[in-house]
Amino acid sequence: MSFLLVHDDREYLRAPGDELQTDLGVLDVPEDVEPGDVLETHLGEEFVVRRLRGPDLFNHFERTGAPMLPRDIGLVVGHTGVAAGDRVLDAGTGTGVLSAYLGRLHADVVTYEVDAEFADVARENMRLAGVDDRVDVRTGDLTEHLDAVAADGPFDVITLDTGDAPAVVERAPDLLADGGHVAVYSPFVENSRETVQAAREVGLRDVDTFETIQREMDFGERGSRPSTAGVGHTGYLTFARNER
Repeated sequence: MSFLLVHDDREYLRAPGDELQTDLGVLDVPEDVEPGDVLETHLGEEFVVRRLRGPDLFNHFERTGAPMLPRDIGLVVGHTGVAAGDRVLDAGTGTGVLSAYLGRLHADVVTYEVDAEFADVARENMRLAGVDDRVDVRTGDLTEHLDAVAADGPFDVITLDTGDAPAVVERAPDLLADGGHVAVYSPFVENSRETVQAAREVGLRDVDTFETIQREMDFGERGSRPSTAGVGHTGYLTFARNER
């Protein structure tokens, strides 16, 4: 499990045994480090050790693209009910924020990433999140491994962030346990529509799609209103359930 090393407004994510190099000096993180410890660089600059929390993954993981936002992850968790002990099949690993969140919930995750370099980054991110024992990052296209994955099933939850998600949803009844859920994220409504059609054609139930929009509020001397900065819309989430 990694920790945040905090100095004023600076934060760095490091695991026990790692080294931190900054203009404030070099610091070796002890193997027995604990939250609340104060560590010093060789220049005498102090860093406070803080316990890692979920949103820190989004802020500090090495990125290979735009990761799923915490608000979208919250909807995935809330609508699928994913919990400790569940088996999750994921595709479109990317940075790995979603997989790490699910691993921190003590779900066992198998996640596929087509880009080998992205997969390597995701594996390192899983190490930093302390979930590399629960998240299996595989290099490859899930649609090319569906027969083998189905034989290794069933899964309690499927999470997809890929353009070919409808092709996986078509096989969802073979992949999911009875009562299991599928969650598909897409930045485009066309892909969501194809996903819904695929889910309905194979007999999945409770098929729903939501646009995720969130507005931050500004409270100033002149008054209060939604912020004019930032991204309100992130994408579309489609959920469905396998009921035999």
